[in-house]
Amino acid sequence: MAGRRRWSTEEILDAAAKLLRTSDTESFSVRGLASALGTDSSSLYRHFRSKTELLRAVADRVLLASMDGYRAEGDWKQRITALALRVREAFGSQPQLAAVWGRYASGGAGSRLVMEEVLRALQASGLPDEEIPARYHRLAVLIAALAVSEAGAAAITPEEHEQGMELFRVAVLGADPERFPALAHFARGIRPLGADRRAAFEEILAAHLASIEAAVPPGAP
Repeated sequence: MAGRRRWSTEEILDAAAKLLRTSDTESFSVRGLASALGTDSSSLYRHFRSKTELLRAVADRVLLASMDGYRAEGDWKQRITALALRVREAFGSQPQLAAVWGRYASGGAGSRLVMEEVLRALQASGLPDEEIPARYHRLAVLIAALAVSEAGAAAITPEEHEQGMELFRVAVLGADPERFPALAHFARGIRPLGADRRAAFEEILAAHLASIEAAVPPGAP
């Protein structure tokens, strides 16, 4: 009798990414992936030691895809902004994996490419070397948080969006002015979290980059 097919690491990652397009990370399992591939879990554990390691590898491929065709152009702020927007767009197409990246991070080739470019851009800013690691960490946390938030909104179904809008209207526009005077006062100007997310992403990132620029010593190259 013919043995079961041996799946390559890349084929396993392809199948995992496909499953994650239609399910969340909590319901995703190595056993379910093995079943989809027509094999047993033990064969997959020869490639990945755990579900977390597998999820990290799938998320890293999103980062790797975000770097495809990237060219370092412009000043250091433009480089970081372009990179952040690429990461945002890449995870926007697979929002479930954004949560994986935000929760577990990644140590693969995609992650290293992103880290390398951000660190090089910060070097080009003129910051002293001793300040760059801490600045990098804060910037990485910010980009990850913004990307995860954006991707989470992208995963909402039209029905869920409409339900959320109805809750927003009740909670904000219908706020009791005696109990929530400030909310009632500004209600007409407050917008749902899903509104203008791209502009908010760019403005928050720009503000953070401006704070880094302000910390560059005068006369730095």
